[in-house]
Amino acid sequence: MGRELIKGNEAIVKGAILAGCRSFYGYPITPASEIAEAAAKYFPRTGGTFVQAESETAAINMVYGAAAAGERTMTGSSGPGLSLMQEGISYLAGSELPCVIADIMRGGPGLGNIGPEQGDYNQMVKGGGHGCYHNIVYAPASAQEMSDLTMKAFDVAERYRNPVVVLADGVIGQMMEPVEFAAAGAPPPRHDWAVRGDAETRRNLITSIYLSHELLERHNRKLMAKYALASGELPEWRVYRIVDADVVLVGYGIVGRVLHSVVDLARERGIKAGLIRPVTLWPFPSAFIARTAECVERFLVVELSDGQMLLDVRGAVNGSRPVAFYGRQGGMVPTPSEILAVLAALQEDEHVYERAV
Repeated sequence: MGRELIKGNEAIVKGAILAGCRSFYGYPITPASEIAEAAAKYFPRTGGTFVQAESETAAINMVYGAAAAGERTMTGSSGPGLSLMQEGISYLAGSELPCVIADIMRGGPGLGNIGPEQGDYNQMVKGGGHGCYHNIVYAPASAQEMSDLTMKAFDVAERYRNPVVVLADGVIGQMMEPVEFAAAGAPPPRHDWAVRGDAETRRNLITSIYLSHELLERHNRKLMAKYALASGELPEWRVYRIVDADVVLVGYGIVGRVLHSVVDLARERGIKAGLIRPVTLWPFPSAFIARTAECVERFLVVELSDGQMLLDVRGAVNGSRPVAFYGRQGGMVPTPSEILAVLAALQEDEHVYERAV
């Protein structure tokens, strides 16, 4: 497809089509509406299906049906819509059905506003629906990664037979940047577990209900083994100037972009700062952060939330180093100079921002 100046939301849709996705079921909501708009435009052109469902609850159950038939399928929404999808996502995970879900985060809780935030971390990374399950979660930080990680998400979803979430804040979804689109992937495989309405697949049963306590426990332990495997294989991150860093900044999405600039500004002032940007939020790159903690003095986590990823960073560091926090909410995005001031104060008193959490 070549190079194109495009919004992050639209890059998700084109990446999905290049990955072999052929159906989209959703309901528009700002700041994710361009995903549904682009899907309505492009999916029919590729012989695919676009359905604007009557609600987000209906949309996620349509995804369940398409995934059960072995089709590469997806949906997209924002915080309030994803809240309505949580039961369906739990069903997808429990039934081991692959799909991709795009969440372009807005301000919350409740209806909140349409500004960028990162307040959906807990519901998507921790599994907001009922039961013991995980979503695999990618956090793009550019329009390019919106396309690239969406393509990867479909392959990973099928490899682990699990929902995969592309989790982006509203800035990344709305930002226009040049994107170099990859070549279309190979045709998706024909799954022997799918139900396609023919004699060959009649024996297949896809369900998440196990009335026997023993059978459900056995099924859950199978899921846990799969998640343990994913935790060893999938963690992904990006680093910047951490080799000699004294303080490491941690942030994802648009915050990771801002922190990249903060690191350069801090270095100009003699503060040896570095950056870790998690690309997978689940599985979280805990082992890498733990190894980094052996070589640095402290961490500063920055989020567009009340500190939801902060708990995962602190868990990885395990008390070996101070982990401070700075967050903005409600659609507010901190500037590099704002975070630099926080970092400078932290150098003077490492407990200043820990007391504020």
